[in-house]
Amino acid sequence: MAIKVGVIGVGGMLQYHAAGFRKAGAEIIAVCDAAPGAAAKAAAKWGITTPYETVEAMLAAPDVDAVSVIVPNKFHKSLAIQCLEAGKHVFCEKPPALHADEVKEIIAAAQKANKQVLFNFNNRARPESQAMMKYIKQGAVGTINSAQAKWIRRTGIPGFGGWFTTKELAGGGSLIDLLHMVDLAMYFMGYPEPAHVLGQTFSDFITDKQFKGPWGIPDRVGGITDVENAAHGFVTFKGGQVLSLQVSWAEMVKREEVSVVFQGTKAGGCVQRLFGIDGLDNTAIDACELYVQENGHSVNRSITTPACEDMGRIDSAANFIEVLEGKAEPLNTLEQALRLMQVIDAIYASAASGKPVSI
Repeated sequence: MAIKVGVIGVGGMLQYHAAGFRKAGAEIIAVCDAAPGAAAKAAAKWGITTPYETVEAMLAAPDVDAVSVIVPNKFHKSLAIQCLEAGKHVFCEKPPALHADEVKEIIAAAQKANKQVLFNFNNRARPESQAMMKYIKQGAVGTINSAQAKWIRRTGIPGFGGWFTTKELAGGGSLIDLLHMVDLAMYFMGYPEPAHVLGQTFSDFITDKQFKGPWGIPDRVGGITDVENAAHGFVTFKGGQVLSLQVSWAEMVKREEVSVVFQGTKAGGCVQRLFGIDGLDNTAIDACELYVQENGHSVNRSITTPACEDMGRIDSAANFIEVLEGKAEPLNTLEQALRLMQVIDAIYASAASGKPVSI
């Protein structure tokens, strides 16, 4: 029997969730959205059997096994818990929640329901990331002592006054939105337990229309814009490893860069995507490299992987279904989600206080 999935939210990520679920053999039998007519329109577009206008109605459907959550960040925790209490597995968009304490609530609900919860950390599913993880797991890299995580944009603010720029709805700005490379760096490092964090955020350009990105949501006149456009931080872990991070929607850089660079005891490495135009994949240059010393020479190895314009989004959704069917290990765990949100919380807390934060 195929896994039957319901979807909450008809935003842009639905196309990737739908493709991934179907790639893994699941059926999408329901879609729900609170906006009048939105679910029916999405159902017609994506070939989904039944539209609903309330979450309660969709969760009451006895044949829904799992639910995909594609909504603004503020509602991730409440909807994940509501689905778990209804006996459904959950695949939720990033970030896991607004704060680490909310992730703890999701963990408790998942344990009580004995159901799976995975988050869409799609960059882990990119071919480059999975190729690099094979080298790391085989021991070719040794211990990763230090890493640098970047997702930086020059002109990438996703609209002004909408939920992306409203702290109450989003939890923050660029850092919580573009958390993927921080997550990927910690993934490569073995997801160590964070100890101390020093961070700073900047909002110099957050209301400057010159820095609007080519994607996101329409500007909302009279809406709120109270989040950062850039964040920088430094994390030390309890095992002695360190991570520096630079995340921005709008910052004076040459071009958009999405990268993790690391230094191991046996090899260094880099997984990188460079964009010619902020936010547009079709101008991207990808790299996946290992750096070693051999016979007195510095050797740089280029790892060739298949092209993946969707940045792992389809395979990330497919992994969720494969996990439910017992065919794959989960690409992420709730404990990792908790540690990631602890780091993000601490960056914001450090920026607010001007002091380092201990976790």
